[in-house]
Amino acid sequence: MRLTRSLIPTLKETPAEAQIASHRLMLRAGLVRQTAAGIYAWLPAGLRVLRNIGQVVREEQDAIGCQEVLMPTLQPADLWRQSGRYDAYGPEMLRVKDRHERDLLYGPTNEEMITDLLRQSVKSYRELPQMLYHIQWKFRDEVRPRFGVMRGREFLMKDAYSFDLDYAGAVLSYRRMMLAYMRTFQRLGVKAIPMVADTGPIGGDLSHEFIILAPTGESGVFFDAGFEEIDWLAADFDASKPEDLERFFTQMTSLYAATDEKHDAAAWAKVPADRRREGRGIEVGHIFYFGRKYSEPMGLTVAGPDGAQIIPEMGSYGIGVSRLVGAVIEASHDEAGIIWPDSIAPFRAAILNLKQGDATTGAICETLYAKLGANALYDDRDERAGVKFNDADLMGHPWQIVVGPRGAANGKVELKRRAGGERVELSVEDALARVLGA
Repeated sequence: MRLTRSLIPTLKETPAEAQIASHRLMLRAGLVRQTAAGIYAWLPAGLRVLRNIGQVVREEQDAIGCQEVLMPTLQPADLWRQSGRYDAYGPEMLRVKDRHERDLLYGPTNEEMITDLLRQSVKSYRELPQMLYHIQWKFRDEVRPRFGVMRGREFLMKDAYSFDLDYAGAVLSYRRMMLAYMRTFQRLGVKAIPMVADTGPIGGDLSHEFIILAPTGESGVFFDAGFEEIDWLAADFDASKPEDLERFFTQMTSLYAATDEKHDAAAWAKVPADRRREGRGIEVGHIFYFGRKYSEPMGLTVAGPDGAQIIPEMGSYGIGVSRLVGAVIEASHDEAGIIWPDSIAPFRAAILNLKQGDATTGAICETLYAKLGANALYDDRDERAGVKFNDADLMGHPWQIVVGPRGAANGKVELKRRAGGERVELSVEDALARVLGA
C-alpha cells in the first residue's frame, strides 16, 4: 500500500482522552477512531491487525478440531429467559424491541444461543463430543468505558463452547483448549500466564484466566519462570491423545501462578528464589467449565447407549481479539511508538524513500514494493526524512527499509529492525530475503 493513497491518519500530539499507552498509540498511529463512548471504528491498518490476530486464533482452534460457526449479534430474549439470565444479567445487557414488540438483546456472550443450536441439531450420544467457536462482535454497556479498546462497550471476541457426555470428557475438552491457548499466545508473540480463576457456585478448579505481562497491567501477578521457558509450539503434546493432555495439564499446574488477589505466600515461598517472577498483567482470555448450568434448564439432552436421556456437560472459552490489540501494544512499545510482533503487524515492512522524485531511489523503492506487495507500506510522501522515520517508528512496522540517494547509488539500502533498533546496510536482494524470511 502506498502511504499517499492510504487512510492512515497519524497524529503528532497525544489526544487528551487517551489515558494509557495503547489508547494513545492506537489513536496516534491511525488504527482506530472513536465514534461513541466505548465504541471504535477500525481504520485500514487497525483492521489488518485485528484480522491477523483473528487468523492465528482461528488456526489454533481448527487445529484441535473446534468447528467455526457464526452466530448473530442479536439474540431472542426468550433464550435467556429459559436459562434464567435475562433478568439477572444486569444493565450491561443492551435490550431492544423489534417492530413487533418482540424482546431482543445485543449479545454479550453466546452460551444460550449455542445451547439452543445444539438442542436443535444433536440427538444421540454418538454425535458428542462437539466443540464450536466463532469470532463475533459483542456488546456490554459498561458504566464507565475507558482505556480505548481495553475496556470498550463493543468488542470482538472469540468464544468457543464444548459439549461432552460426562465430566471426564469435559475435562479433556478443557485441557485441549488450554493447550490451544498457550500455542495461540506464543504465536501472537506475547507471554501469557494461565492463572487459576474463581469458578463461583460450580466449584472445582476448572477455570483459568490468561494474563499477558505488561507494566501497565491492572493485576499484579506472581509466577514460576517455567512458564516463560516452555516452547509450546515445539512441545510434543498431541491434543488428540488423553495421555498427552494429562501430561500437559500436570506440567501446567505444577508451576506456581497467581494474581495478587489469589496469591499464596506459603506456596510462593516454595518456589526457588531464582525462578520467582513478579509483574503486572492484562487479562486477554478466560476458559471455564460450568457443567449443566445451561444444558439442563434449556432442555438439551441426547439419547444414551441404553436410550436414557443424557444432559451434556459444557464449557466456554473466550479470547478478547480486539482487547488483544491493546494488550499487545501495552506489552510491546517504547517512547517512539508501537513495536509489533511479526505475526500480527499490519505491514511487515515500511519502505522509506528519503528523496522523493529521485530516479535512482524511486526505482529501488518500486522494486522493493513490487516484491513485497501487501507485506509493505511504501512511504512515498513528499516529506522530510525525520517525519518518515518518526511515523515508521510510531506505526511499529517490524522492518524499515530506508532508501537514500547515497546508498542507492551503490545499489544498497539500510534495513532497520524496529525491535532492538539494529541497522545494517544490504543489497536490495539481501534486504528482501531478510524481511521475507524472518
